[in-house]
Amino acid sequence: MLLFSVIVGLILALIPNILWIIFWCIGKIAHFHTPYTPFGWCSLALLLIFWALMAYGYYIGRWRMETTTVEYSHKDIPAEFDGFRIVHISDMHLSSFDRHPDRLQKVVETINSLKPDLVCFTGDMVTVGVTEAEPYTEILRGISATYGVASVLGNHDFLIYSIGAEDSIARSAELQKLESYIRQTLGWRLLRNENMTIAREGGAKITILGVDNIQGAGQGFRTINKGDLLEAMGDTDGFRVLLSHDPSHWAAQVLHRTDIQLTLSGHTHAAQIRLFGWNPSSLMFDQTDGRYDRDGQTLYVNIGLGCTAPFRLGAPQEITLIRLSNTPR
Repeated sequence: MLLFSVIVGLILALIPNILWIIFWCIGKIAHFHTPYTPFGWCSLALLLIFWALMAYGYYIGRWRMETTTVEYSHKDIPAEFDGFRIVHISDMHLSSFDRHPDRLQKVVETINSLKPDLVCFTGDMVTVGVTEAEPYTEILRGISATYGVASVLGNHDFLIYSIGAEDSIARSAELQKLESYIRQTLGWRLLRNENMTIAREGGAKITILGVDNIQGAGQGFRTINKGDLLEAMGDTDGFRVLLSHDPSHWAAQVLHRTDIQLTLSGHTHAAQIRLFGWNPSSLMFDQTDGRYDRDGQTLYVNIGLGCTAPFRLGAPQEITLIRLSNTPR
């Protein structure tokens, strides 16, 4: 991170110097003088501003945390689930918390303070392998919800960036370790193209669907497609919540192609930079952060807790509380 900051900062500082050289050369031909001083000050300002932003993002920005509350109503939600509280988290990338377990403990304490009925985790627990999760086992076990934690796998969980070939033996073995860790060690419900039913008295129920990572065509960067939405849906009906890591899946297979009411995703991190409401991930994704409603179907994109690079600017860690209601609010 330090080397990146130095190199990029110096490149930015070169820009005014290059412009001055161009004007100086033109001035020699056209017989006018271009003083260096304003270009020099501009170069220094760019360098210092960039380094200040990088320092802020590293030391402060990546640890800022916000809780977003979403009031979600739909006629298909049973009355017995009015007020049901879902806490949505995503993209832990647990290596982000190396040497900072207290920061992850704070995340868990914040989740528990929201008194969730269900916690939904939409993938990317790790970046390179299950070993980065193991130091945080006891902290993660501390997440408390009435109906536990439902989770899915994200693109990084398939380890295609760290181990290599999609069907390599090493990658498959590491994936099995991660799957066992989530299910047996943490006790979470890992939905791999599966569904689970939450029932209350009188037969009222909602269904949670979960798919392995699916990428919508023409969006994002190269990733992996292992999800099977039809398999996850099975013969379910009524009110359903889909957990799908990549938000591009929503437009590709969910919207207008199913009657799934609510989809929860992550993946984008909002590029870990959000300035004046804009983030760079919008160059690759149609839905990047927050809530999207269309024709009775809703997508919510959580921008995550961890980092793929240790830096966040204007895009803080996010914990989302979703309160269900069967009457408009």
